Amino acid sequence: MTIWDGLIWSGSAITVLGLIALGWCILTVIRARRSGASEEALRQTMRRVVAVNMAALCASVLGLMLVVLGIMLGK
Repeated sequence: MTIWDGLIWSGSAITVLGLIALGWCILTVIRARRSGASEEALRQTMRRVVAVNMAALCASVLGLMLVVLGIMLGK
């Protein structure tokens, strides 16, 4: 296994973690909407979810960049 293979696998792992976090965001918002909570409680939930959502998107993008970099440099 070369360093480029390691870059591809680590990028894939980071991307999967980001996708799992995105799934958590989706499920959290769905649960909050269905619970019938007050508007203020829903806003608090959304503030927390938006921060996690941005971090998850960033992780997914960085992971995919590592994968592409590993593929390009490994050939």
